[in-house]
Amino acid sequence: MDISESLAPSVSALDAQRRRINVIASNLANAQSTRSANGGPYRRRDVLFQATPVTPPFQRALNRAFAGGQGGNPQGVRVARVIEDYKPGQSIYDPKHPDANDKGYVIMPNVNVMEEMVNMIGASRAYEANVQAINATRAMWNRALDIGR
Repeated sequence: MDISESLAPSVSALDAQRRRINVIASNLANAQSTRSANGGPYRRRDVLFQATPVTPPFQRALNRAFAGGQGGNPQGVRVARVIEDYKPGQSIYDPKHPDANDKGYVIMPNVNVMEEMVNMIGASRAYEANVQAINATRAMWNRALDIGR
């Protein structure tokens, strides 16, 4: 296993968490958007993660061949897709709002700001943990090089 292969799971997680943070930021930015491209209020989005091999297929085959078929393939993570949350938004009585219906109610986006802030903190901590894992891996590789000298 080389250094890039040992860093790959954490690097893939950094990218996945970065994308998750972007989706959360979009949710927060549109928490009051009552009109979207689809015509209705903004719908909250969330990311679905999926485990994925982090080494190219040819490299995995070489690893297995040289390890007698026993080589493990490190797993990373990727964003499988971004989905919309179809929970209904809250109806607020505001007859002067331009998006109010004929009864004076406005359907707000289904974004809960507190929930999004908790999600942002979780994603931020996961990002930080992967940065720490990369730093620890790099330190171990540097120490191994020092021992070899």
